[in-house]
Amino acid sequence: MTSTRSASAPAAAAPPPPGSGSLTATQRRLGRDWRLAALFLAPTAVLVGGLVLVPIAWSIVTSTTERHGQHSVFVGLANYAALADDEQFRTGVVNSFVFTAYAEVFKVVLGLSAALLLHQLRRGRAVLAGLLLLPWVVPTVVTAFSWRALLDPIFGSVNILLTDSGIGPLLARAHLVDAWPAGWLSEASLAMPSVIGVNVWKGVPFFTVAFLAGLKAIPADLYEAATVDGASPWQRFAHVTLPGLRHVITVTVTLSSIWTFNNFDLIWLLTQGGPGNATAPYVLVAYSKAILQLQYGAGAAVTLVMLPVIGGLVYVLVRLLRRDAGTEPPRRARRARAARKARTASTARTARKALPWAVTAVVAGLLVWASPHIAWKAALLLGVLLLVAAAVGRVVSALGARGNRRSSSLVSGLASGAALAVLLLFVLAPLYWIAVTAFKSEGQIVMRVHDLWPTPWTLQQFTDLFATKPFGRWYVNTVLVSVASTVVALVCAALAGYALARLRFRGAQGFTVTVLITYVMPGALLFIPLYQLLIGARLTDSLWSLVVTYPTFTLPFATWLLTGYFASIPVELEEAALVDGCTRLQAFGRVVLPLAKPGLLAVALFTLTNAWNEFLFAFVFITKDEYKTLPVGMQSMITGDVVPQGQLAAASLLVSIPVVIMYAFGQRFLTEGLTAGAVKG
Repeated sequence: MTSTRSASAPAAAAPPPPGSGSLTATQRRLGRDWRLAALFLAPTAVLVGGLVLVPIAWSIVTSTTERHGQHSVFVGLANYAALADDEQFRTGVVNSFVFTAYAEVFKVVLGLSAALLLHQLRRGRAVLAGLLLLPWVVPTVVTAFSWRALLDPIFGSVNILLTDSGIGPLLARAHLVDAWPAGWLSEASLAMPSVIGVNVWKGVPFFTVAFLAGLKAIPADLYEAATVDGASPWQRFAHVTLPGLRHVITVTVTLSSIWTFNNFDLIWLLTQGGPGNATAPYVLVAYSKAILQLQYGAGAAVTLVMLPVIGGLVYVLVRLLRRDAGTEPPRRARRARAARKARTASTARTARKALPWAVTAVVAGLLVWASPHIAWKAALLLGVLLLVAAAVGRVVSALGARGNRRSSSLVSGLASGAALAVLLLFVLAPLYWIAVTAFKSEGQIVMRVHDLWPTPWTLQQFTDLFATKPFGRWYVNTVLVSVASTVVALVCAALAGYALARLRFRGAQGFTVTVLITYVMPGALLFIPLYQLLIGARLTDSLWSLVVTYPTFTLPFATWLLTGYFASIPVELEEAALVDGCTRLQAFGRVVLPLAKPGLLAVALFTLTNAWNEFLFAFVFITKDEYKTLPVGMQSMITGDVVPQGQLAAASLLVSIPVVIMYAFGQRFLTEGLTAGAVKG
C-alpha cells in the first residue's frame, strides 16, 4: 500500500527561532538554517545521489558502449539504432504496454466496485477491508507460486473446479479458450491474460483502499442535495462520486502504471516471459541482454529508451502531488491563474470533458491493434460486469420510484452481499490454498484426494523444507538485510524529513521534488549500473550488496512520508523548547522525534516489508545459496518442471506470516502515521 496524496507543503519553512539575531550574508544567500540543513541532508543526498542519480548517469554512458571480450568499446548510438530491428525488444515493449493497460483498467473497475460496496457497509467494514488487503501484503513470490499451482493445467484447482461445474467446456465452446483443459500459463493465447489476472488480484487492494479513502472525503451533503433534486443512483455516481474521486483516480492510476509497466518479479516467477516471448516485458529483455548475455550497453539502451515514457508518467504524478500539496511556484501559479481567466468557462469544460475520452479512445485503439485476441475478451468481461451492475441498479431504482423502499433495500443488500462474496472468494481462495496445502502429506498432494482439506494434518512439508533446503539460512539472510536496510532508511529519512519540513534553506523545494522523482523511478533503470558498480567493488554475492542497494527504493518514500509527518507537528512545541534553551538538535531529539513515533513506525513497517519482499536486486546480485534471501531462494527450489508444491506452500506460509502479523499489530500506528502525514492510500 502506497501513498496517493503528498504531504502538505513539505518545503514550507518554519518561523525563525526566537533569538536568532540578524542574518549573515551567507545566511541571506543560502538560508537561515543552511548549515544544519546540510548536516541533516548529507546522508540522504549521498545515498540518493550515489545509488540513484549516479547509476542513471552511468547507465547513459554504458548504453554508448559495446562489450568486446574483457573491454568495452565506444559505439555511440549504435545500441539504440539496433533496437529498431530487434524483434525481441519490440515484443517486450508491446507486452509491457498490453500488460499495463489491461491491468489498470480492471484494477480501477474492481477497486472502485469494492470501495463502493465497502463504503455502504455500516458493520464489518474494517474486517473486510483487512481481508481484501491480504493480496497486497503477502510477498510477490507467494502470489506467483500460489497462482502457478492453481493454474496448473493438470493438477491445478482452477481447471478441476471449472470442469466439475461445466464452465470450462462452455468457455471452450464460446472460443474464450482454445481447448479444454486450458493451459493458462503454457499457451501463448492465455499466458498474457492469466498474468494480467494475477497482477489484478494483487493490485486491487491498493485501489480499493485508495478509493475508499477518497469516498470518505466526499461531503455527504452533496449526495443529499442530488437525491433531493431527483438524481438516480447512476446520476449521483456520475456527477458526485466520480468528480470527487478524480484526483485520487488520476494519482493512483499514474503511480500504479509506473509500477506495472516496470514489473519484473511477478512475470518472471509466473512464466519467465514464456511461452516463447508471449509475456516477456521490456525489463526482462534488458535483463536477458545485460545479465545473461553480458551486453551491458544493449541492456542499458533497452531501459533508457523507455525513460521518456516513465518520465512522462513521473512528470504527471509530480505535478498532481505538488498541486495537491500547494507547492506550485508563485510565478507559475500566477501564469496558471491568468491563463484560466483568459479562457472562457465553456471552452474549459469542453476540454476537460473531451480529454479523458480522447485518451481512452487512443488507448483502446492501441490495445485492439496490439492484442486483438485479448481485446474482445476483455470487452466482453467488462460488458457483462457493467450490464449486471446496470440491471441491479435499474431494479433498485424502479422499486424506489414505486415507493417500495423495503424491497429496494432488500434487493440492494442481496446484490451487494453477493458481489462481496464473489470478491472475497476471488481474493481469499489462493491464500486458502496455500494454507491447506502446507499441511498436506506428499501423497495427498500427488493423488489429489480431499483437495480442499488436509487429511490428515501433517507437518511433513515443513520438516522436509528445513531438512532438504537451506531455508533457515535464507530466513536469517532476509531478516538481517531487511533490518539493516530499514535502520539505514529510517535514520536518514528522519534527518532529511525534519530538514525539509522545518529548516529554512535555499534548494528545499528542489530537494523535495528530487526525492519524489527517485521514489517513483523503477528498479529497471538501476539494476544494470548497480550490478556493474557492485562487480567493480567486489560486493556481488554478499549481503552487503543488498544492504547497500535496498535504500534506492526505501529511502525516498521514507523521506517523503516523514516530511509530511514532521510538518503536521505544531511548530509552537519546538519553539517553546528553543525558548527554554534547547538547541535545534536537542529540540529535534527531545520534542519532535517522540511526537513523530507513529510516523516513524509507519515508515519502519513500509521499509521493512518492502525489503522483505524484494526480488529483482536479490535475484541479479546474488547467485550463491548461502547468501540468497527468501524470495530468490524459493524461486530456486523449482528445478525444470519439478515443482515441490507442498514445500513451496510451507515456505510461502512462513514467509507471509511475519508480514501479516506486522501489519496487524502496526495497523493503528500505520493509520495514524499516514493520516497525520496527509497521505492517503
